[in-house]
Amino acid sequence: MTAFSRGAPHRSPTGSPAAAENDPLAVLGTLPGVAESVESVRKAVDRIYGHRVMRRRSAEVTAEAALRGARASAALAGADWELEEVRRRSDYGAGEEPRTVGAALRLTAEAGQLLGVWRQSPLRVLARLHLVAAGEAGDGASAGDTVGRPRLAGETVVEPLVELPLPEADEVAGRLDGLTSLLLAGTAAPALVVAAVVHGELLVLRPFGTCNGLVARAAERIVLVGSGLDPKSICPAEVGHAELGRQAYTEALDGYAAGTPEGMAAWIAHCGRAVELGVRETTAVCEALQRGAA
Repeated sequence: MTAFSRGAPHRSPTGSPAAAENDPLAVLGTLPGVAESVESVRKAVDRIYGHRVMRRRSAEVTAEAALRGARASAALAGADWELEEVRRRSDYGAGEEPRTVGAALRLTAEAGQLLGVWRQSPLRVLARLHLVAAGEAGDGASAGDTVGRPRLAGETVVEPLVELPLPEADEVAGRLDGLTSLLLAGTAAPALVVAAVVHGELLVLRPFGTCNGLVARAAERIVLVGSGLDPKSICPAEVGHAELGRQAYTEALDGYAAGTPEGMAAWIAHCGRAVELGVRETTAVCEALQRGAA
């Protein structure tokens, strides 16, 4: 799998775009309104990368974006802490909410280390992300050999945010294999479309016993960074998803799960808006740094 360039289609390993009939992801890019979402996101990302603070203090911006993205992902998972509380705390081992925040922070830190592996084996990355998120949870639901692998028949899932019907384990395995094949084959679809599909598919499938939302949002981040759209990881889509609200998030996901053109387009647009709101958050960070206020 080769990387995306910002705003450019993802290419197959041979360098030529995958044929349309063999490229379902590219077809999604032609749905009504999707091209406009893609262009709007590209312009927003280009603007923040052109900010003067990025020329001198990009590492600080990246670190702050990571913290805010982790806080927002944890909030969607039910641990809605103030940013300063996340910044202040160092112990995340006691209690459900602290463990959720700790898992989100660990995932954000781990995601940047997995870009090369993602291009070769997305399933390995997903397993690693779940291990990082759930491996220290310390409860029976995520203990033992259920951590770091897709669930088997009869195993339960704890994911209160998503109320969609839970696919059977064999369907999960088949769809994960299908998603992996699409990603490794290459696609002409823009990065936003690929990131939205990866995110949505993981939420619908809930392949792990726990932490599926955290893992799905981390995977979205990996696609956006690895694609070249957001190479410095300064556009935290998680912030946008949290700002848009849990209800809007789940309603848009319902559209993805329905599989209709309208539903798929609405989910992609929702993810695009989340990236743009993440850009707005980082713009505020850059302006604060410029004023010496952060």
